[in-house]
Amino acid sequence: MANSPQARKRAKQNDKRRAHNASLRSLVRTKMKRVLASIGTGDVDASRAAYAEAVPVIDKMANKGIISKNKAARHKSRLNAKVKALAS
Repeated sequence: MANSPQARKRAKQNDKRRAHNASLRSLVRTKMKRVLASIGTGDVDASRAAYAEAVPVIDKMANKGIISKNKAARHKSRLNAKVKALAS
């Protein structure tokens, strides 16, 4: 338990930041699930649109440090490979 005023403030800031970061991570997961769902339906155009919508969100979260750059690249690569496989 935080005893000093400084420690109490830091604990409050950490809680606020953790909640904000969790919501941003959730947004990334939601966008990726939308791409996978559209791939599951077999609609190529919807899959491409969902992928195009997900990529900027993934990149933004990687730049902010919410997810690592390598993780962002890995997810984009795998999603793109699935969209291309569906198109062919």
